[in-house]
Amino acid sequence: MKPDTHLLLVSAQPVPNLTPLLDDAVKPRRVILLVSPDMRQRADWLEAIIKIKGIKTERWSINDAWDIEHIRDRVLELISHYQDDSIALNATGGTKPMSIAAYEVFRAFDKPIFYVHPDHDRLIWMHPNNQPAHELADRIKLKEFLRGYGATVTRQGSRQGVKPELRELTQTLIDNIQAWAKPLSVLNYYAAKAEPSLGVTLDGKHQNYHELFELIEHFADGGLLEFNGHRLRFPDEAARFHVNGGWLEEHVYGLCLNLKKRLALQDIARGLEVERGYLNPPVKNELDIAFLKNNRLYLIECKTHSGKSGDGGKNADALYKLDSLKDLVGGLQAKAMLVSYAGLNAHDRQRARDLALAVCDSQDLASLPAKLTAWINP
Repeated sequence: MKPDTHLLLVSAQPVPNLTPLLDDAVKPRRVILLVSPDMRQRADWLEAIIKIKGIKTERWSINDAWDIEHIRDRVLELISHYQDDSIALNATGGTKPMSIAAYEVFRAFDKPIFYVHPDHDRLIWMHPNNQPAHELADRIKLKEFLRGYGATVTRQGSRQGVKPELRELTQTLIDNIQAWAKPLSVLNYYAAKAEPSLGVTLDGKHQNYHELFELIEHFADGGLLEFNGHRLRFPDEAARFHVNGGWLEEHVYGLCLNLKKRLALQDIARGLEVERGYLNPPVKNELDIAFLKNNRLYLIECKTHSGKSGDGGKNADALYKLDSLKDLVGGLQAKAMLVSYAGLNAHDRQRARDLALAVCDSQDLASLPAKLTAWINP
């Protein structure tokens, strides 16, 4: 069954409305959006994506998304208006009254109804229910997915993982976490301080820090910095970023690239800058690593130093950021993980559990590929 028209119930969760439109087996020629006043902006975001796909869009307004009688009347009017069309209801979105009212009308007129399972990315026919479920093709890409939540990608990092000449340095950092965690946190401080001049002088308290000098030598051997006396100098902004934690982002991104084919990740990117322009002024957010699997968004934040202990530390900030972003740009099904070079304290571990966020820290980084696999395919 492939109806020419889909009726979509616009809500805060756009993905179940979008995914059937991107699968050629069920893709319609036209979409009608059932829109309440508070969802007009969400409808704008949906339309922007749908039109790019060459599908015609129309709107059918309702005054109140919670008035079931009013919604039923409006859907009856819609059925009457499009009585000669082959039209199906996607009952996944909207409020409960919207879904119930639309279902009742479509069922009474013997019109097809389907539902998109949020966990298994499967289209299930509710009426007639003698048709087999359809596994939806994973065609949505990150830019489209994020646009569905009102976020526009304004910048994207390199698609390359760790450069071959830096892989030995990266592995050294991973293999020697216990020895390098504290001096690396100090080096991060100076790398951050060196922006934008690319040069910085060590404070007196660090000028006899043997472990720090040893770590600096490793980065210098990799061509990422120069050390003269007590002054650090970075050859360019890319090198400064790499030393200031970018190396971990590149490492984790490279591991995800290695898993892409085996785990069927449909799109992956790092260093994404997204702008939610519907706010005034627009809000910008950085996404270290983002990828899609079965049309579900996965976010990873990478930290190479924890900051202060307890409340207010870098890991605590990262956890709150992840929790907020996964809801804002990923919806109810999104998942997020914090990858931290430093070990998390007890407060941050409990905070991560409370927020249902995954964590991989300190010496567990050596087994990150297995942890990523178990997280993506639990």
